[in-house]
Amino acid sequence: MTASLSLDPRRPVARAGLTAPRLVPAALVLALLAACSEPAPAPENPPAIDAAAPLPRPDRTEATQAALRRDRADRARADAAAAAAAAETPASRNMRNYLASVEEALIARGLMRTDSGNEIALTPERLTEDFVQIALHDEYVRDGGKLVSRSTPAPLRRWDQPVRMRIEFGPSVAPNQRSRDRADIAAYAARLEAASGHRVGLGTVEGNFTVLILSEDERRQIGPRLAALVPGIPDSDIRALIELAPQNYCTVFAYSRGSSTTYDQAVALIRSETPARMRRSCFNEELAQGLGLANDSPMVRPSIFNDDEEFAYLTRHDELLLKILYDPRLRPGMTEVEARPIVLQIARELLGTDA
Repeated sequence: MTASLSLDPRRPVARAGLTAPRLVPAALVLALLAACSEPAPAPENPPAIDAAAPLPRPDRTEATQAALRRDRADRARADAAAAAAAAETPASRNMRNYLASVEEALIARGLMRTDSGNEIALTPERLTEDFVQIALHDEYVRDGGKLVSRSTPAPLRRWDQPVRMRIEFGPSVAPNQRSRDRADIAAYAARLEAASGHRVGLGTVEGNFTVLILSEDERRQIGPRLAALVPGIPDSDIRALIELAPQNYCTVFAYSRGSSTTYDQAVALIRSETPARMRRSCFNEELAQGLGLANDSPMVRPSIFNDDEEFAYLTRHDELLLKILYDPRLRPGMTEVEARPIVLQIARELLGTDA
């Protein structure tokens, strides 16, 4: 609090009992002062200053924008050269040539389509059956400590918490390729969020959905890193990733704790040797499957969840499957018997055929 002071105008300048002072001429006052003053002492010589001169500063290079750009370019060239060297092992070169020939052959046969397949008729009944096959079946089962490819009924599984993706690149992935991969995955994560209505995004450090992009040699050394990423990961899963067969271009493992049917962690592995369309196709399929669309089926069209490689990218049909999976009327743990009538109702609403 600030107090303000003011003068009272009613206060008299002089009060009774006081006399006004007698004025003294100013010249007389000055003369008296001069008579009382003593002469000033003579100034002494000041002592010499004893201090060393400052040392000369080293020359400083002017950090211009051009110099900074040159430094960045030099670092980028060095990083690219190191990545190229890491990618030029016999195993990696062999895999790169193999995958390039596979992609070329698939495209020549009219496969790996990049459209949405809208010419294929879709009914609520067909969409319901597709959902049951893809979301309520597993693609692999564990048999004697091994993973065996066999479609098996499974409860509905999905994420409850937001999905935070993060990418780990092997040294063989060049800087410009890393930038393209980050941009592709970030854009695709936004598409998955829009389709499912569930929070999905790409972060930089923390995450619960790790995307590993590794060469042949890097993948074979990934065991300790997998054990750190997913504490308690089964040895069979580590072996499956280390010994990934050439015809498996990419894969994903999603995990829940104990008997829970909600995911809390996932790891996708993408071969760094994949060519452009196959690479984006791997992103599309594995990241969507890691959300809970776990199975593949040759009966499902138009869909990326079909091992005949007809479609390279997520289709409108697949977006509808994601929308159904995260509809609040469904719950993790539901069986086919419980979920089927609800799925049919949702499918009718989505396709505009609800009576």
